[in-house]
Order: sequence, then C-alpha cells, then structure tokens
Amino acid sequence: MKEISEYKEAVVEWIDANKAEFEKISHHLFAHPELGLEEYESAKQLTDVLEKYGFTVDKGVSGMPTAFVASYGSGKPVIGFNAEYDCLPGLSQKAGSPKKEPVIEGAPGQGCGHCILGTAEVLGAIALSQIMRNEGITGTIKIFGSPAEEICVGKPFMAKDGFYDGVDCFLDWHPFYYNKAHYDTCGAYFSIKYHWKGRQAHGNAPWNGRSSLDAALLAGQGIEMLREHYEPAAADRGNTINYTFSHVGPEIANVVPADTTMWVVGRFTTSELMKDVIERVDRCVEAGAMATETTFEKEILCETHEKIPNKVLSKMIYDNFAELGAPDFTPEEQELAKEMQKNDGVEVKGLDTELMEFGTSGTVLCDTSEFSWCAPYATFWMTAAPEGGWHNWKVASCVGSSIGDKTLIQAGKLMAFNGLTAMMTPSILEEAAKEWKERMNGRVYECLIPDDVSPCHGINTKTMEKYRKLYPEIEE
Repeated sequence: MKEISEYKEAVVEWIDANKAEFEKISHHLFAHPELGLEEYESAKQLTDVLEKYGFTVDKGVSGMPTAFVASYGSGKPVIGFNAEYDCLPGLSQKAGSPKKEPVIEGAPGQGCGHCILGTAEVLGAIALSQIMRNEGITGTIKIFGSPAEEICVGKPFMAKDGFYDGVDCFLDWHPFYYNKAHYDTCGAYFSIKYHWKGRQAHGNAPWNGRSSLDAALLAGQGIEMLREHYEPAAADRGNTINYTFSHVGPEIANVVPADTTMWVVGRFTTSELMKDVIERVDRCVEAGAMATETTFEKEILCETHEKIPNKVLSKMIYDNFAELGAPDFTPEEQELAKEMQKNDGVEVKGLDTELMEFGTSGTVLCDTSEFSWCAPYATFWMTAAPEGGWHNWKVASCVGSSIGDKTLIQAGKLMAFNGLTAMMTPSILEEAAKEWKERMNGRVYECLIPDDVSPCHGINTKTMEKYRKLYPEIEE
C-alpha cells in the first residue's frame, strides 16, 4: 500500500486536471442563485456531475425536492461530506466588481459563498472517489445535499429521518475572510412564526374590531421583558432573541388589522435553555391573544441543537490545512479586495493568506450542528473574500471571480485530503469517536422539531418566481 502522501499527490493532480469543469459549475450557481428550498437548478448541477462520476444519488429526500444523498463505495468507514447551495435575498452582485453593483436590482445573490461551498464539497468527494477506485481503497463516501442552510431548515429534517445514521464522521468547510480549523462551538437556534387572527373594523369605530397587531405588539413587549430573565452567555455565542412583524394586513392605518405575523428567532448556548425560552415566548404570544380576544397559530420553521466540538477530528483537518496551505492570490486580486474594503468603508487589509493557530472558538450558528449530534464533526474556514463582515456584496463579488475559483479548488483539495486521511487512519476515527461519546455524555440525538411539522415549502417561491425569469438562460 502506498503512503498517504502519494495519494494526496494524486488528488492534487486529478483536481488540477479537472478543475475547469467544477469552476464552470460554480459559475453557473453564481449566475442562477436560488433561495432556500428553491435550489432546483443548483441541486441538479451538483447531482448530475456526481452521477457522471459514479455516485448513486437519492434525490428529493425528507420531503424536500432539492435535498439529496449521494453515495460512493461500500463498507466502513463511512465519511460524510456536507454540500450547501442556497443563496441570500437581495444580494445580486456583479462578479469581480470593486463596488456594490447588482446584476438585477433586489434579486438574490451568493453573499455567503455557497456556490463555491457546495461545489468544493462535491469536487473533493469526487477526487477522493477517483483515488479509491484507482487504488482499491475501501470505504464509503456520502454527500448530504443540504438545502436552505440560510434558514437552518434542511439538516434537522434529514437527521430526523435517519439519513445521518451509520456515518463515522462528518467533514465540512465554509468560505470566510480567514483561514482556520478550530474545534469550534455554536449555539442552538430556533425560527418560529406566530400568525394572529383578529376582526377587521373601520378606524372610525375600532371598538367593533379585534386588532391582531395589538396582540403582536403585546407579545413583543412580553419578549422584551423576558430578555432579563434568561441566563446570559459569552459574547461570541450570546443568548439573543430577534423578531419582526413580517406581515400586517390590511396595510392601511384607518383599518383595524385582522392579520398579523410575528417572526421570532433565537440563539442560545444550549438546546435545553432554548426549549425553556420557546415555552416562555409561547406564553407571551398566548397572553397577547387573550388580552385582545384574538386567536393565533404557531408555525415552526426550524429548531437546531448547539454544536458538539471534536478536537481530534479538527486537529486532523488543521494538519492537512498546514500541509496544503491557504489559497495564493495574485497582486491584482489583492488590490481588488483592498479596493472593495475601501469602497465599503472598512479597514483596508486585503485577503488573508495565513492559517490561524489551532485552538477553539465560538462561531456563528448553523444547522451543521445537527451533524455533530450524530457523529464526530469538524470543519474549516478558508479565505474567499476580504474582511469586513459576511453576507454582503463583497462576498458575492469575490466568490464569482477568480478569487472564488482559487478558494474553490484549494478547498476541494483539502476536503479530499481530509476524507482520505480519515479513511486510511483508523486511529483518528477511533479517537474522534471516543471524544464524541465523552462530550455527548450519554445524550442521544432527538430532533427538536415536532413530528407533525414539515419543511416550510413555499417560503421563497414568490421571490424566485419574480427573479428566476430574469436570469441567463440555462445551457443544456
């Protein structure tokens, strides 16, 4: 059997020889951005190339047409990769522009870099499968096509349906403005809509009506008072609640509104604390309805756990990252990034090319935490845009340009390195599993979403119907 280093060389050779195919896929996803649960073309692009390279693909899983599970190989170990491919509303952006420059005003865009995220995961998995086939390496690769990450919807439903069972480890990455491979944590999360029904009345005789907006305002006041009565948390993972009135109707000041929707999201250090807070928010909502003689319905969009870190698996990724290195950007690409920062009014630094020292940290919430309750999970971050926040036009501009191409290819190589190392080093998976069991401390995965709740289909349909017809025509 060859040394792992020889297999890694083969990975690099294969990816360098085939990178144009995957850059084209990423560019396609960039030009046709799709919001959560509407990623029909994005999922097709990824599943088509997976099938081309010999993966078996199960499409439309867990009641989500854009979710999929792709498999290659057989037997143990089973290595899981995560692919995301949704985008963000309102972030349409011309690729490689140094300024905010929408392609279609108001349209969605790749402001989180998922066009390179999902494509790099697929690239890494396919490269690994080629080495397995050529060298007779046994094991199974599973790619979990996870829709609607931006609203944390996809993974809880896939976990609830058992798709993550039997996986030995989950490997992941995300584009960002630094290079890091920490054994990180993130908080639990919920997203719930409350819909009130009242009685409409003319503003001249409001006593004939029952205001749904009054009910929502009272619930909001209850939430404001609730803030001081739950446990505080660390600054990098604060316990927070946000809400907005996403619908009030009819939209005229001279009419008592009959319909109001409050959208509430919360982030908490533990799912146990989160459950308690949700029950208390429910009581605030119920109190508003009682006080105004209105009724309400509760719509759960998602509930996710806090992330379980894994130092063993993360150190494996860090070591591979240190060996491979961060993307190497040209002076022209650095100048473009600096011009973006200047135009956006943030500190001018350019693109980060240094790997952060190994350690632990808290990161923004994500439904990838559901992976970590099913098996050891670890991820890395790789520079794809300049510092100055995320979910913004600078990110979209970069990931659609040569900057994003370089990050895509380097991340694909590192994903393949990580899968190869895990597959061929049983001791790493054994130690990672031991650590995972210790951190779980007897807990077992139970989906936080009730059994009678389905994925929130249609949440982005109208928006996509408006903008999809304005995108470039799909090439067959």
